[in-house]
Amino acid sequence: MTINWSEFTPWASLFGGLLIGLSAALFVLFNGRIAGISGVLGGLLRPLRGDIGWRIAFLAGLIGAPLVYGMFATLPEARIEAGTGTLVVAGLLVGLGTRYGAGCTSGHGVCGLSRRSSRSLVATASFMLAGFVTVYVVRHLMA
Repeated sequence: MTINWSEFTPWASLFGGLLIGLSAALFVLFNGRIAGISGVLGGLLRPLRGDIGWRIAFLAGLIGAPLVYGMFATLPEARIEAGTGTLVVAGLLVGLGTRYGAGCTSGHGVCGLSRRSSRSLVATASFMLAGFVTVYVVRHLMA
């Protein structure tokens, strides 16, 4: 294994992780809510009165932040090596998984683990294991 040193960015990654952790902690501290994307988005599908504004603001921030960043820095090239059908099936499987897992990777992995949730530990371990197995199968067994 070799490291592409031009793509190795430990400080930017550390800073990004710290920002994510701090924002998730502040979100739960000030709003009493978990910053899990599936829960935020899912709450818009069956909105409660007075519960729509912060959800839209949260999602607008997720979409707007890279756009603002792109005004000041070059965004990395997004290269997707899959067809439309594969992406549709993958998206549906992710949606199904977040429904069965009662949350997504951000909710369980960032927020749930920091709260020492045993359910989130099992969910995050399952996400990681599924990812490891998928990469192994696609790169080594199907290649």
